[in-house]
Amino acid sequence: MPLSDIDEVIVTNSLTKVYPGGVRAVDGLDLSVRRGEIFGLLGPNGAGKTTTAGMLTTRVIPTSGEALVGGIDVVRHPTAAKQVIGVVPQTNTLDRALSVSENLYFHGRYFGMNKSTARAETSRLLDQFRLADRADVVVDSLSGGMAQRLMVARAIMHRPAILFLDEPTAGLDPQSRIALWDILGELHVDGQTILLTTHYMEEADALCNRVAIIDHGKLLALDTPRQLKQSVGIDAMVTVTAAGDLDQLATVLGESISAATSVEAVDGHVRVWVRQLSGVLPAIIEAAERNGFAVSDLSSTEPTLETVFISLTGKELRE
Repeated sequence: MPLSDIDEVIVTNSLTKVYPGGVRAVDGLDLSVRRGEIFGLLGPNGAGKTTTAGMLTTRVIPTSGEALVGGIDVVRHPTAAKQVIGVVPQTNTLDRALSVSENLYFHGRYFGMNKSTARAETSRLLDQFRLADRADVVVDSLSGGMAQRLMVARAIMHRPAILFLDEPTAGLDPQSRIALWDILGELHVDGQTILLTTHYMEEADALCNRVAIIDHGKLLALDTPRQLKQSVGIDAMVTVTAAGDLDQLATVLGESISAATSVEAVDGHVRVWVRQLSGVLPAIIEAAERNGFAVSDLSSTEPTLETVFISLTGKELRE
């Protein structure tokens, strides 16, 4: 079947990777990524995101299960799979002996482009990725954001059906991160299927059509960012900082705040999950002080993808 006729361009069935020593990095993962969407694997460091991407891009051999990319079994036919994917790894893999334009040109030639086509594509991508004024400089002179844009440009030089990005904005300053988000948005508008791994909740929320939240190699939730945030069933999470026995304070607030759906003491704070925020903050202060607790800080946040993760695991998303 032609790749253009395949709606689900990435499919995994019970995909598992166990490293020596019994470390189960990915545990029975079932995913499907639709053609033309930006799909995010969201989770803390060590959740299994990079291992999953590694198996889908042929760099890591699964222990068991199945992975199809563009309808191609990545274990049985790794060479064919590599023809339909572009990969941007976490580390800078640009050829430092070549200029910016040469990194693109020779990548195109490697994938079978003739000289004139490779030159034309190099020029087009340098313009698209705002690197035309750096065409003849060595890559070591590029900023982190420019180098990352060049790696994305190189990855799509051969027009892959699916683009994989592993933590694409890790270590970038906010301006460079937003510039890369804009580039990825343009590629998405052009129909590029993108799978990215990230531990930045705002990145997944801003870019992804759908997000799979994973931890310890297991799939915890999968939906659109909006549906995931609505699934928590709360208006806000209130964080209370106070001195004293926080477990006792959590009990007090759980009994006193009628709008609370859950209360827990964790990480030196008390978290109060509420169905509606109206009137809750003064009620928390009043209940705490009535029971001998002096509140030193009080804050509330609307549901985010991190809120979803906390509700699923009880811990912060970033580690």
